[in-house]
Order: sequence, then C-alpha cells, then structure tokens
Amino acid sequence: MTLFAALRNQPFVCSSNLQTLAQWLGTTLVSLLLLGCSMSHQSGKVSLTEGMDESAGPVPAYIISTPSATYYLEKHGGGLSSMLDKDGVDWIGFNNIKGSGHKGEYRGFPNAIHKQDGSYFHAMNAGTNKANGEVLIEHQNHVRIAFTSANGKWVGQWDFYPTHCDFTMTTVSPGYHYWVQYEGVPGGTMDDTDFWFNSATDIRHPINDSHKGDLPSPEWYAFGDESSPRMIFLLNHDDDTHPDNYVSRPHMTVLGFGRQDKNKFLNTPKTFSIGFIESVEYDKVSKDVATILN
Repeated sequence: MTLFAALRNQPFVCSSNLQTLAQWLGTTLVSLLLLGCSMSHQSGKVSLTEGMDESAGPVPAYIISTPSATYYLEKHGGGLSSMLDKDGVDWIGFNNIKGSGHKGEYRGFPNAIHKQDGSYFHAMNAGTNKANGEVLIEHQNHVRIAFTSANGKWVGQWDFYPTHCDFTMTTVSPGYHYWVQYEGVPGGTMDDTDFWFNSATDIRHPINDSHKGDLPSPEWYAFGDESSPRMIFLLNHDDDTHPDNYVSRPHMTVLGFGRQDKNKFLNTPKTFSIGFIESVEYDKVSKDVATILN
C-alpha cells in the first residue's frame, strides 16, 4: 500500500489520530500540522474591510470586526461613527444630518479636537475638518490605522485588538489643547434605563447624574443599560490631574477626559481605550479594565 493510499483511508482531522498520523509522517510534520491548525483557529480575530456605515449617513468607513465589537471608523474625519456590540446594538449612534445636534451629528469617539488649530478626529459632519487615514498594520490580532490632520499638525493613531481599541494622540499641535470624549447612546438609546459608574464610585448612578473632577487611577468610566448584559468602558492610560467630567444631554452622553465645561486640558501625547465588557458588576468591570494596562 502506498503512503498516499494509507493516508487516504485514515480519518484525517487536525486534532484526532495524531499517533497514527505520526507513524506515517513523523513527529516533526505532525507538529507543523498542529501549528497550522492552531493558526487557522486563531485567524480572523481582528479583520479589516472597507465599506459604508449606512446608519451614519451613509459615510465611508474602515470596518474593523473583532470578537467583542465591530467598529466603524469614518474615513474622512478619523473618528468612530458606530460601535456595535455582539448583538448588533450601536452604542455611538452618529449620523451626519446637519442640525441633528445631540440626536446624531455631535456623537462619536474621540471627538478630540474642537476649534484648536482645526477640528479633527470626529466622524465627518459639517464642522469637522478632513484627516487622511493610512493602514499601518494589518495582522490577525492587531490592526493599526493612523490619521493625519489636513494641516499636518495633529496625528491620531488607532490600534484595534480582540478585546478593545486604543486611540493615541501621537502628535499635538504646539500651543493647542484637546480632550477625549465619549458622546454616545448606552444600549442603543439614551433613556432612564441607562446608568454609569467609574473609578471614583462603585455606586450605579442614573444616566442623568453628573460627575466633576479628576478620577483616581486607573481613570475609567463604564456606561450600561438595564436591558444589556454588558457595558461600554473608556480608559485613560495615564493618571493625570486633569478634570474628567461627565454630564448628560437629552439624547447622548458627554464624557470628557481632560474636559471641564468648554475648556480643554490635554496638550501631550496620550492613549485612551474603548471597548465592551461582558458584565454589569462593578468588581468585574473594574478588574477587566485594569488588565488592559498590564
């Protein structure tokens, strides 16, 4: 019997009958096959495509799919227009209808640069200046996209991982300031079933409660909805002394790291994370957020 005929009669799957397979092909080849099966199983954890965010306009977007979320990164403004959870619920809810205000055009993440040597890194609306995106890394567990403002003074870098997304302001226009904001809709709509807590308080606050002041380290917020088994979290990787204020609006959240009223306080490169955690329990959320910094 030939080697090919013998193998053809074997029930060949990656995880079964490895000892029998080793008799024919040798331990080294089996190891290579196992590695190939493992790589195939792991592939596609973070995938990048390009298309349209229909709910946002439509607007053109980089679409990054991960096990925990699907991100729509609007291609002309350089900010998130939508962020879908495992159930397909959008926790940002941007649309580009002029005059929609808190109901659409103001929403997004990080909405970082507002009238500071331009207005950048917001899904494109009537008040946003253009930024140019470039895909720098496209691996199975990591996608990196960098946006440079049209005036060349600001650079924002996006890093997408299986569990979360990082936004880093890598270049700051000298003499200017920014903030990093989550302006969105917990659980898909802004209503009385929404709530929040943060690194300063383990109390589940109604969504209309405000918070003022600098958060204790690690600086984070989480927002939830009573009908959802998960929360969206926002994390500042630095323990700074800047205000991290939150106020509600009739149709969206307004969380600002480095924001107090209309004042912006950030003027150095910083990294922030956004993602979903599959829990609404404070201890679990706090623990999972902290692991991102490890």
